[in-house]
Amino acid sequence: MRKWISVICPLIMILILASFGTSPKKLVQVPELLRVKEPTPVLFPKDRIIMPASMVIPPFVGSSFVGFKEALAFKESQGDYFTINTLGYLGKYQFGIGTLQLMGVYNATKFLNDPTLQEKVFRTNLARNKWILRKDIRRFVGKRIRGIEISESGILAAAHLAGPGNIRKYLHSYGQLDVADAYGTSISHYLKLFSGYDVSTIIARRNPKV
Repeated sequence: MRKWISVICPLIMILILASFGTSPKKLVQVPELLRVKEPTPVLFPKDRIIMPASMVIPPFVGSSFVGFKEALAFKESQGDYFTINTLGYLGKYQFGIGTLQLMGVYNATKFLNDPTLQEKVFRTNLARNKWILRKDIRRFVGKRIRGIEISESGILAAAHLAGPGNIRKYLHSYGQLDVADAYGTSISHYLKLFSGYDVSTIIARRNPKV
């Protein structure tokens, strides 16, 4: 009896295993609507922004003097210290050789490669223009000319663009003598664009040098 069991049991196991190997595999049918036939977009909340780790958010400078000078620099050169435009104006604030010489800077190459010097020249030129236009600032700030409210920062920005002499002509003609630079930017545009900044830290100086 035991011999019979020892022979039958292995045969039964072999038959069971053989039946698994020979039976046809059942395929799962995926409904047509659920089949993926092309790449699908990755969904992501629209209000989430992924920023590169290297991206630095600049501080809010508002209407401060830093805000004024950086806004003006961006308009002039997009803030590039080392650029020269097609007319030969230099640096972050786009100074001409003649203006640099008025403030005691005679080496254009040194000026172009020295950001610290460029910042000093910018402040020195503001002090110079503020002295030249001091009476006009007192007289016209707060008034409206051709719909533009005149501000001290607007006057100084426009003087940087066109020179203090042209700003005086504009103010005294109540906007009749509005000149523009070679790229078409006018005094009135700068008066409006740079209105309302705090430039009180700039002290008017007569014939200042760097």
